[in-house]
Amino acid sequence: MKKAALVGGMVMVFVLWGILLPFADRSSFSVHMIAHMGVVAGAAPLIAIGLSGTRFDFSANRPWLTPLTASLVELFAVWMWHIPVLRALSESSPLIAALEQAVFLAAGLSLWLSCLGGAATGREERRLAGTFGLLFTSMHMTLLGALLALSPRPLYGEGEVSCLGIMLSADVDQQAGGVIMLLVGAVVYLAGGVALLARTLNDQVPEPSGRNGR
Repeated sequence: MKKAALVGGMVMVFVLWGILLPFADRSSFSVHMIAHMGVVAGAAPLIAIGLSGTRFDFSANRPWLTPLTASLVELFAVWMWHIPVLRALSESSPLIAALEQAVFLAAGLSLWLSCLGGAATGREERRLAGTFGLLFTSMHMTLLGALLALSPRPLYGEGEVSCLGIMLSADVDQQAGGVIMLLVGAVVYLAGGVALLARTLNDQVPEPSGRNGR
């Protein structure tokens, strides 16, 4: 299962970075958001599942990399790269765009690995902290998505753009991107937090004794 998850995550990164971004209209905010959420909420958790508990699990030797600190790092990375000036730089420069995507992957992988991996000792406490880290991430992703979708004016570009062959005005394109972030961020991170909480609670349930107390 770990190997399949790792391969699936790497394939998703290849599709997003090697096919979607080079050949789509990079001035489209919704295209950017598909790539962004595909990296942090699709590829990153799959890769984290594949790397957790292996020698490539970099969260195991970094006790400071907790789910809460990792969620704050991802918050900073996500909100920073959605500042209009940085978005414009990313759209105009392939080098800046590559840096942006690398930051998204590093931040997403750090968060998911801090929740799913780490040292064997204290893993139960880490999963519990991971529940709060993922729920917090779900909240700030939902908030940013809602702000972008409900903005009274387009913050990124002007005129029409092409989103996977569909022509959209700048404001509709931004609204579509905001909805993608809102829905994916809410569903994936919320589901991850609930799954971690359920696993923690199940581990704490004592096994039933045998018949007649034996």
